[in-house]
Amino acid sequence: MMKQAAELIRAGRLVAFPTETVYGLGSNALDAAAVARIFAAKGRPPTSPLIVHVDSIDMARSLARQWPDAAGALARRHWPGPLTLVVPKLDTVPDIVTAGLPTVGLRMPAHPLALALIRAAGVPIAAPSANRFTQLSPTTAEHVRRGLGDAVDLILDGGPTRLGIESTVLSLAGERPVLLRPGMVSREEIERIIGPVDLAGQVEGAHPSPGLHPRHYSPRTQLALLDPGAPLPPGSVALLWLTAETPAARSIHMSGDPAEYGARLYGLLHDLDAEGWDWIAVERPPATPEWAAILDRLSRAAG
Repeated sequence: MMKQAAELIRAGRLVAFPTETVYGLGSNALDAAAVARIFAAKGRPPTSPLIVHVDSIDMARSLARQWPDAAGALARRHWPGPLTLVVPKLDTVPDIVTAGLPTVGLRMPAHPLALALIRAAGVPIAAPSANRFTQLSPTTAEHVRRGLGDAVDLILDGGPTRLGIESTVLSLAGERPVLLRPGMVSREEIERIIGPVDLAGQVEGAHPSPGLHPRHYSPRTQLALLDPGAPLPPGSVALLWLTAETPAARSIHMSGDPAEYGARLYGLLHDLDAEGWDWIAVERPPATPEWAAILDRLSRAAG
């Protein structure tokens, strides 16, 4: 199966594969026509760039026009892992990958199948989440099958993903580091290594990172993000709650540990989507640093 997957990547086809965060929809990052198939399969706009997955720091550096000291320090600490570094790109990376921007997001995933695929293919792999654009990210191979169907040439099944929340994205392309998308590698962890990190403001035009659209990570069912104790929306409601339980037709108590919550969240939302509720109501998590990534995903899912 791995040999077949690598041959498909080299032939310009699409392979879905697991990472520690979510399943990715991959193609040869150096082949513009192959990357275009990703955009077509997902219905993704050209203003939303892709993350390029590598199997080593050396492969990352081979795609970067500049590799700042901060990139080296963070890669040594957090790669393989859920941290994407945005740096100036070389011209070998097609503009379609980066939404026409002079920067590229690079990540070394912490999943043995993902790393084996990159090494077997012998090329970096561009891979957004393996779902239709703005919809729920997949955390199992079955989610990919249901969401993309025969738009994918092959799916590598590695079981459920471990983290369940997309990677942190950090830009190192300017004078100061900028956190573009929060993830399970927190701003505070990054600042302990490289010093102060700014937060991204409102983006005009092409996005420097995936996941910046106002509505994203969304189930098909309307999602309501509620403050604790707020009334539920009218109709048949499934509720994910953290604190005091509110009566609902379907009520699920979530872990107060952000890592456990994040690992479970998308899988639950996929399941609830299939159950036909009028609403999925989610109690708003705390606005504290350790919950930043989850609160970002839920806020965008609610639109």
